[in-house]
Amino acid sequence: MKTLVVTGASRGIGLEISKQAASEGTQVIALSRNIKPLTGIENVHPFAVDLSDEIAIQGFIEKISTSFTKVDALINNAGSLINKPFLKTSTEDFKKVYEVNVFAVASLIRLIFPMIDPKGHVINISSMGGVQGTAKFPGLSSYSSSKGALIILTELLAEEFKESGPAFNALALGAVQTEMLDEAFPGYKAPISASQMASYILDFAFNGQLLYNGKVLPIASSTP
Repeated sequence: MKTLVVTGASRGIGLEISKQAASEGTQVIALSRNIKPLTGIENVHPFAVDLSDEIAIQGFIEKISTSFTKVDALINNAGSLINKPFLKTSTEDFKKVYEVNVFAVASLIRLIFPMIDPKGHVINISSMGGVQGTAKFPGLSSYSSSKGALIILTELLAEEFKESGPAFNALALGAVQTEMLDEAFPGYKAPISASQMASYILDFAFNGQLLYNGKVLPIASSTP
């Protein structure tokens, strides 16, 4: 029986990952501030966790360690986005975005690490906007730069744990029809649904580490 931990699990891609994995018999530990959409789904174990609070993360890990012995895959999917012209942003705006997109990811990986199977896989969900040389868009300075930082963190962790495992990879997503896309590009219709992307990510979570480590894979069929 496989165990998956996924953050940002109450909507969009995270919710689809949770439902699809659970339907295949995977035990899904689903983290979100709002767990209502996750309640009552067989094989889904929802936890309301503030990922910006290390004490809260530690308490969550203590809870799950009584029922689960290991984690086969961790998908850091939770994300924060502010769409605002750079000159109108504040330090607080940047802190809010980086707190979720970078600092919380580092905290969760660090604290849950003893539970992750050495042959397991940590996937950090980044964005095409965080990849050097790709198209960039006004208003997304805090979001895209944070996703760039997440990519570098992924590469560093893969190097640090390349001998012992687990594997670390980043998926740089293009446009997917989610609530967050609406925030970034109001009115734009993406060619890929949240369900389609979730299916790809889920397969990669359990098989991608056999071929990849420390890689940044662009997953996009359009721009944005």
